Amino acid sequence: MNEDEKSTQPGDDAALYVISVAAELSGLHPQTLRQYDRMGLVSPERASGRGRRYSLRDIASLRTVQRLIGEGINHAGIKRIIELESAMANMAIEVAQLRIEVDALLKENPPKGLAVRRKNPVIVYKEES
Repeated sequence: MNEDEKSTQPGDDAALYVISVAAELSGLHPQTLRQYDRMGLVSPERASGRGRRYSLRDIASLRTVQRLIGEGINHAGIKRIIELESAMANMAIEVAQLRIEVDALLKENPPKGLAVRRKNPVIVYKEES
């Protein structure tokens, strides 16, 4: 796939799918998708005629909701899990940005007289059966 093809293909956040297609892709009934929208579990974009438009990310979220329901988690718990996962992802992005800034500052202004911290190798222990 070249650069032109990548730029013309919609991303995961592009709201392309009407509710019937999203229902088929997620394996759920359209009424279930409407219910999840009302509950705030999945929030698709709206087309000009107020019809719901789902993205690939929305469809993945629908599948996650169904998996969590299958594990016995109620709707309020699922909503909280989604909120916490989103917050965690945002914090991970922020930490990565801060690490880049710190590395750039350390490169510009190396510490004087301080020991440079070496990265320790990661040790993985396996349990013997």
